[in-house]
Amino acid sequence: MEQNKKSKDNKKKKEKLEFQWKKAGKTSFIWITIILVTVYFSSVLSENRNNEVEVEYTEYKNYLSEGAIKSAIIINKTFYGEFKTKQTIDTPLGIRDDITKFRLSMPFIDREIIETWDAAGILYTFQEKSIDWTGYFLNMLPWIILIGFWFFMLRRMQGGAGGMGNIFKFGKSKASLWTSDQPRVTFKDVAGCDEAKEELMEVIEYLKSPKRFQKLGAKVPKGALLVGQPGTGKTLMARAVAGEAGVPFYSLSGADFVEMFVGVGASRVRDLFEQAKKSTPCIIFIDELDAVGRQRGAGIGGGHDEREQTLNALLVEMDGFDNNYNIIVIAATNRPDVLDTALLRPGRFDRQIIVDAPDIKGRLGILQVHTKKVVLNKRKIDLKAIAKGTPGMVGADLANIVNEAALLAARAKKKSIDMDDFEEAKDKVMMGVQRRSMVLTDDEKETTAYHEAGHAIVAIKTEGADPVHKVTIIPRGRALGVTMQLPMDEKHGYSKPYVDGRLAILMGGRAAEMLIFDKMTTGAGNDIEQATKIARKMVTEWGMSDTLGPMTFGKNNDEVFLGRDIQSQRDYSEVTARMIDEEIAKIIRIAQKKSEKILYDNKELLHSMASSLLKHETIDSKDIQKILDGKTIVRRKPSLKSSKSANGKINKTSLADSIEKKPNGKL
Repeated sequence: MEQNKKSKDNKKKKEKLEFQWKKAGKTSFIWITIILVTVYFSSVLSENRNNEVEVEYTEYKNYLSEGAIKSAIIINKTFYGEFKTKQTIDTPLGIRDDITKFRLSMPFIDREIIETWDAAGILYTFQEKSIDWTGYFLNMLPWIILIGFWFFMLRRMQGGAGGMGNIFKFGKSKASLWTSDQPRVTFKDVAGCDEAKEELMEVIEYLKSPKRFQKLGAKVPKGALLVGQPGTGKTLMARAVAGEAGVPFYSLSGADFVEMFVGVGASRVRDLFEQAKKSTPCIIFIDELDAVGRQRGAGIGGGHDEREQTLNALLVEMDGFDNNYNIIVIAATNRPDVLDTALLRPGRFDRQIIVDAPDIKGRLGILQVHTKKVVLNKRKIDLKAIAKGTPGMVGADLANIVNEAALLAARAKKKSIDMDDFEEAKDKVMMGVQRRSMVLTDDEKETTAYHEAGHAIVAIKTEGADPVHKVTIIPRGRALGVTMQLPMDEKHGYSKPYVDGRLAILMGGRAAEMLIFDKMTTGAGNDIEQATKIARKMVTEWGMSDTLGPMTFGKNNDEVFLGRDIQSQRDYSEVTARMIDEEIAKIIRIAQKKSEKILYDNKELLHSMASSLLKHETIDSKDIQKILDGKTIVRRKPSLKSSKSANGKINKTSLADSIEKKPNGKL
């Protein structure tokens, strides 16, 4: 314990000394600049104060004949004279009448010239030339400023590190060492990814008690790759590992290896592992690994790429000849598909730990973690309902909802956060702020009401579709109206009837407009876009086309320097492309006809729901059930303010967007 305490004290003293040196360096630079400027201006002022000008030889002869020269000092054939009285002389800066001194370069000085000085009564002396340090300094001042500016820019390019020696330290690693005196994050602060925590706990237990594993001949994984979509908590998981492990933890980003100078990335990799070898056992965490770990040989400029040299150095350090050190590398990325295969093989990153979007249980745990730091009205808060109403959300989204709810409660001057704040925060995060300043005309409101009612009725009457949770015609975000559906259970795989139902629901808005008004509006633009994406995936990726069969069309190369559209390769003929387009159009037309039939058969229900939306602006699942039962919706306090604070609105396209987020053709 005493030894650890001494090492901590020594480390703190060292850090304090480094900080003082950096501070002293910055202070010295400021003072040197002030001194240089002061000397320069003082020299200029001194020249002006001397009132000394350079005169021509003919002028000197006139002053000599007139007897206007009082005394002189001769230094190396330069005549520095002083007038008896102030003279008026035409100088380069204009005519001046206060000149008392002048200078003149004499071609030679002989006995005859000296006799003329004696005859004019001039008091003269001969002196040796002294070193003019001020003149030398002023001549060198522009070069000093230029060199100083160059050093300053060099330091800025390498991150502002102090000390003149650092200009040669581009290849040093920028990894930050996680120390025990920094704020700790433990696995208690991480929820929603139990399997990932179990995998990482095994690594931590090995570092704490390696002999227990070594007795059985077990070897700890050299690398663990955290894979998941943005916001799932990969970096938070790594911070929890740092808090739990109790060993040195080096943290840096993949972009820290990349620099404008060639060879710096590979040098920083080597320096990072050299530092880690001195403090084994230890953990190295590399965030956003795809910045340096992309597949080699994919660039346009050939294989000799700076990123590739960095990757080669990383591959050698992770599993080269000298691999007897207990260094565990943990990395995080949301693009595992673009990583080099040599990086993913056993011996380097042995484990790929999936940190996926949490299910309802995970979302509840995440909400419980984040709500510990806020003041809740526990009587009016139902975290289970919030977790159920946020399908597909990741940890970052849920943390944002909790924070927005706290801000809304503080804005309303509440003492605690209630359910209304959470619902409003959920709306704000998912769709944006209510557009209260946007005033719709009566025709626009009526069209929007029938549009949203069309979505809702098709969803209600489609077998297997998710229940309708809420419908609103209040403009929010980019949408004029919103229809929200909440799944009863967590879904991970989706059947063709379910996807067909989603297409029919998306086309329900346009079908309602055509049925009631017999005209098309731009309000269905986003619905059609989402439906087209789903239909294209059904044909080209999921094999849900009866005509083309269970086949995939198109291949993505994932090149490093090419865009998404350029790098996608078409591996089918023009005839097949035409068949794909025809099949997509056919699927969407079938969905539209299905929605038109449902709405035509339930036309009275469509009128009733649209009227309720025009009257109340927002209706929830209970109100929808009353409409289905033929009852009238009664509100205790109908007011514009209450209707404009309607809760639980989610963009109808969010569920269609989930098709894009889930891999392997899952909704």
